[in-house]
Amino acid sequence: MATSSTIHKINLNIADMDRNYYAENALTLAKHPSENELRLMVRLVAYVLNANESLLFTKGIAQEDEPDLWQKSLGGDSELWIILGQPDEKRIKKACGKSSKVILYMYQDGSSSAWFKQMQKVLKRFSNLSIIYLNIEGNIEQLVKRGMDLQANLCDHELTLIEGEESVLIKQEIWK
Repeated sequence: MATSSTIHKINLNIADMDRNYYAENALTLAKHPSENELRLMVRLVAYVLNANESLLFTKGIAQEDEPDLWQKSLGGDSELWIILGQPDEKRIKKACGKSSKVILYMYQDGSSSAWFKQMQKVLKRFSNLSIIYLNIEGNIEQLVKRGMDLQANLCDHELTLIEGEESVLIKQEIWK
């Protein structure tokens, strides 16, 4: 019998001083059975870092032809394509061909830098690709609950996620 997704309801208050963006969001995120809590939270972090009224979560891990998040124009063109992890060259090429801007967020300590070193020459040819390593200080998985009430403060490219008495700092390292 197949395991079903776990639904998480999130009240998210974003204060992004870098972009002067302030919003309250009521989100519903489905955690795919093959997805761990770290990846779920990285999806949420990617949302916070790029939040606007047209940014949407997709089926992501359950659908290879889609990113984890995207932003489309009113005409249906992809303006922003966000991928998490360490995709293969084929997926990156496809994303860069379909969208005017692609952001790859990496978050696995150790394996991310090894992947980047191996792929560095290939990645240079994609001018619309940005690669950002998320240096997570603290146990971000401790924030995961079925119902979350999160405050996200972003200043000087550092994100602090707060839930009750717990907080986690996420620093962005721009690799490309």
